[in-house]
Amino acid sequence: MNLIKRDLSIAKTRNVGKSLILDIVALVVVFLTPEIGQYTHLPFWMIEPMRLMVILSIAHSTRTNSYLLALVLPVFSWAVSGHPELFKMLVMTGEITVNVFLFYLLIRKINSAFQAMFISIALSKLLCYAFYLLFFSQTFIREETEPSFLIAQVISTLVFSFYVYWVFRKKLQ
Repeated sequence: MNLIKRDLSIAKTRNVGKSLILDIVALVVVFLTPEIGQYTHLPFWMIEPMRLMVILSIAHSTRTNSYLLALVLPVFSWAVSGHPELFKMLVMTGEITVNVFLFYLLIRKINSAFQAMFISIALSKLLCYAFYLLFFSQTFIREETEPSFLIAQVISTLVFSFYVYWVFRKKLQ
């Protein structure tokens, strides 16, 4: 019995360590996103670094840690850089949190990590744009949905979904 308790304790310690490393990397990525874009002259923000870090958490950490990152990363970005503006930050927080919620809900229902991630990203994006339309304007949405941005969104959604499928493929068998 003590051996089982010790093994569980070691597993918990590894999960906490993995989550802590992921959280630190996530904060650094979000903090450096403007500089990465500035130095590379690439629109790094188009791949949604916050969502990327939350999806890495879904794939390699715990559900609790994924929710924590979904709630903290937009607030952290706003606090250290003033971007996004307050209301947009709240919408983004809701969007990413809904993404996490929907993924964990759908993965139990459809047993397909790819589909669960793809649908959860798509639905959370639709919710986000519904809030943008409700509280901002059509002009704002047109700026947010330029063809290059939409192409980047589709590609990143597919890449994120395939990655989660790849990580979860053995877990779901």
